[in-house]
Amino acid sequence: MKNLMKLIISLIIIFSVYSCNNAEKKGTKNDSSQKELKGRISISGAFALYPITVRWAEEFKKIHPKVVIDISAGGAGKGMTDALTQMVDIGMFSRNIRKAEKDKGAWWVAVAKDAVLPTINVKNPLISQLKTKGISKKIFIDIFINNKIKYWEECFGDKEGKNKMNIYTRSDACGAAEMWAQYLGGHQEGLSGIGVFGDPGIADALRKDKNGIGYNNIIYIYDNYSREKYNGIDVIPIDLNENGIIDEEEKFYTNLDKIMEAIKAGKYPSPPARDLYLVSKGKPERSIVIVFLKWILTEGQKYLNEAGYTQLPEDKIQEEIKKLN
Repeated sequence: MKNLMKLIISLIIIFSVYSCNNAEKKGTKNDSSQKELKGRISISGAFALYPITVRWAEEFKKIHPKVVIDISAGGAGKGMTDALTQMVDIGMFSRNIRKAEKDKGAWWVAVAKDAVLPTINVKNPLISQLKTKGISKKIFIDIFINNKIKYWEECFGDKEGKNKMNIYTRSDACGAAEMWAQYLGGHQEGLSGIGVFGDPGIADALRKDKNGIGYNNIIYIYDNYSREKYNGIDVIPIDLNENGIIDEEEKFYTNLDKIMEAIKAGKYPSPPARDLYLVSKGKPERSIVIVFLKWILTEGQKYLNEAGYTQLPEDKIQEEIKKLN
């Protein structure tokens, strides 16, 4: 009986020691996995991605308060240059990556989708005709590429124009200009117009000029809270089937949700609809950057719709996540 009691006591002691050791190991593992993330991430580039990247940074810092994220807008060209020269960790980029950029080591992940729209002043003298008839791709080419149209009336075949057209384009190397130019069969360098810096710059110029025409990223046309267009600015409907009238299936500019649905469904052409990217010089090596990018492609996606962006298809998101693993 005494021997049996000794055996039981010995087993209890062994089990207790094993349990304590195992708990210590688990505790160490949990402490390591919950280690607080801290450090600094620098980002620059496309105006198209700037608002959502700011939102992503704000939400990410709520989870990781010791992470500092510096963000500056300056155009897609600046984003790519800063990333390739490693002036920043991440560049915001809003057009397709060129071979020359790939050859220099550009690495990227797609994170969202949006579009560039042709824009005018809400008091344009021909606003009624523009709304009902729209403008065809051919006429846009004559405006922005061939520089043939000088008066608004010429868009509708009237050679006796009274209202001079003032064309605005981007002065900075940017994705919006490149995608708009690609839609018209050219490149940014071939676009006519008065050069204005940045998306906000063109939007502001159009608000002040009733005869102005330009192009903007969606988020600088529509308020993501009211989902309506900002005061003073409007969109020229594109006559996609070139039948001289805006049909019901071409009427998707009323508010932010309708244009987003049109982009997602492929009703609005691509280009000027496009993917938006975050780029770097080679695959990021800093763990803090990788964690941030993975969060954007997972938890961060839920902020896209309310911020005025279209989410990428799920299979595309999974492809992008694989690039980080």
